[in-house]
Amino acid sequence: MTKNYTLLDHTADLRIRVSGADPADLFKNAGLALFDLITNPDQLKSQEEMVIHVGGDDPADLMVNYLRELLYLWTGKEKLVKRIEIVRISDTAVSARLSADRYRPERHEILHEIKAVTYHQIDVSRTRDGWQATVVFDV
Repeated sequence: MTKNYTLLDHTADLRIRVSGADPADLFKNAGLALFDLITNPDQLKSQEEMVIHVGGDDPADLMVNYLRELLYLWTGKEKLVKRIEIVRISDTAVSARLSADRYRPERHEILHEIKAVTYHQIDVSRTRDGWQATVVFDV
């Protein structure tokens, strides 16, 4: 997987900066970065497809809510996401089609136990080269 994010120094938490050509690309890359931090995506198979719909008050709130919904798939349902296709996106809503693999301890190594997606230092903004987001995960 080409990594479209950078791990930034942060005490006790994981902080990343994600980039994308447009908002859809940014949200796709942020979701993939989350699961790249959790496990090695090369170990995943696309066994199950699902669609999620998430809302937020603005792009930053939407990013937090979206990543929280994805994290819930792992912490609540033991599903590890391999592929993400953003179907529809606006400043306040995103719909995504996901391909996931059910967690198997004999096949999947867990790299980081991410407990939560936080609002701390959240930023979603347009840059000269596209879009960028900074996100902090509580570990």
